[in-house]
Amino acid sequence: MFEVDMEGVRQRASTGSLPGRERVAELLREAHERYAPMRDGVVADYIPVLARADPDRFGLSLIGVDGATSEVGAAGDPFTIQSISKAFVFALVCEAIGHHAVHERVGVNNTGLPFNSVMALELNLGSPMNPMVNAGAIATTAMMPAESHDERWEAIRGGLSRFAGRELAVDVEVYESEMRTNTRNRAIARLLEGYGRLERDPAAIVDMYTRQCALTVTAHDLAVMGATLADGGVNPVTGVRVVAEEVARDTLTVLASCGMYERSGEWLFEIGLPAKSGVSGGIVAISPGKGALGSFSPPLDPAGNSVRGQRACAFLSRALGLNLFASGVSRTGSTA
Repeated sequence: MFEVDMEGVRQRASTGSLPGRERVAELLREAHERYAPMRDGVVADYIPVLARADPDRFGLSLIGVDGATSEVGAAGDPFTIQSISKAFVFALVCEAIGHHAVHERVGVNNTGLPFNSVMALELNLGSPMNPMVNAGAIATTAMMPAESHDERWEAIRGGLSRFAGRELAVDVEVYESEMRTNTRNRAIARLLEGYGRLERDPAAIVDMYTRQCALTVTAHDLAVMGATLADGGVNPVTGVRVVAEEVARDTLTVLASCGMYERSGEWLFEIGLPAKSGVSGGIVAISPGKGALGSFSPPLDPAGNSVRGQRACAFLSRALGLNLFASGVSRTGSTA
């Protein structure tokens, strides 16, 4: 469990709307100043090209459901979306084939084990326990309906682009680096096939899953994508409906329980927001009806979550009243 310095930060109740833009910008600057000097965590190195990331890069972007934007630091610096893509591909597949069809094949319970665990799959008789771990994400990607491999890829890339409000492209160097080292994902896909949970070519699906993880985004993009879920599936910047309200709700529910891997319970206890992280150092944290925070800082904790990003999210959740479970005394409530 991580500890966050909250001295002098009053807990705001999770009601109403975000504070004014000037106050939001002030708090983002304070969060950045507080945690930029941190040197905890290590940059991911199991994907060789990611090991070259600058550990000092740190950016924050907060976008409200009205499209209002506040940013600080390296909010426009590019990095690959990695596992954060899982949440939005899950939403796209639910939109395409329906909540129940997805749930029949992929569960919604936390594994309590690392994101690339094979044991979790074996213990559950080959059924992925949730779409935010690699087994569940690979199975979810395979469920995107399409007539061909290329059509399926375009449905995923195009859908993620609509979430971001701009066209997203693959970082070819990262993609190729991951393809050379993703033997574990290839094994997971073969295991899914063996259990009858993957009806498409495992090698092709792992290739597609790797491509989606190698799409290039920024902290700003993550905030727009998260704010789209916060606004019931409508992108608050472009005004385009990306998914239905029910799909946005289902996605946020899964993120709340599983989005931060085996630390999801601690995250919900400390921060109280649906969120998803990626090994490039990104985090998206979402406050339904208010907006979303995109964070980027490469150094990670042992679970694969950005260290600075977690601290900044905790600070801003408290200061901005984002925590879903924070409440205050009702003015009309009983004082007996």
